[in-house]
Amino acid sequence: MTGAEVSAALAAAVAHPGAPSSDYDLSPDAVLPKGRRLRPAAVLVCVVVGDGAPRVVLTKRSSRLKHHPGQVALPGGKIDDADADAASAALREAKEEIALDPTSVTVIGAMPPHETVTAFSVTPILATAPPFTPVPEAGEVAEVFEVPLSHLADPENFSIERRRWRGRWRSYYTVPFGPYYVWGATARIMRALADRMTA
Repeated sequence: MTGAEVSAALAAAVAHPGAPSSDYDLSPDAVLPKGRRLRPAAVLVCVVVGDGAPRVVLTKRSSRLKHHPGQVALPGGKIDDADADAASAALREAKEEIALDPTSVTVIGAMPPHETVTAFSVTPILATAPPFTPVPEAGEVAEVFEVPLSHLADPENFSIERRRWRGRWRSYYTVPFGPYYVWGATARIMRALADRMTA
């Protein structure tokens, strides 16, 4: 796909109707915490174009982190009061985490928010960027890597697994790539994108 084709495909995904996603999607018997308050957050689904096949930027979180150590994630984090919107938060976090210059990024739009089991409402921001040299933020990011968009945009590459969580079985999507085990919220967000791109 050319850069223009990627942008068009992402724009179509943004425009495609669809409900918000959730970490509870595959666990219909899940009991949601009473009175839960979701904290707003945003992640950047950044597709690198202009140098070979389009690729999505992912990170591997530091093993020293208190929350989700060693897990694969999209660049992003909490939306701060100073952020103008979800896109601004995602771009700020990407700059902090992987040194992605926000002025080089073309924001396409946002998908519906994703609710996590950790009580965040995460807005995925779809965007494109030219090839860049990532610099992992040492305290938070252990590694930055790229996965072909064609792999993540194919629903056939996703599988469903389950594990015990807080005394109950919880099912979730996975979309492994090479040595990387992509699962949970990141895989669910990418599955939502894949569904919109193949609908």
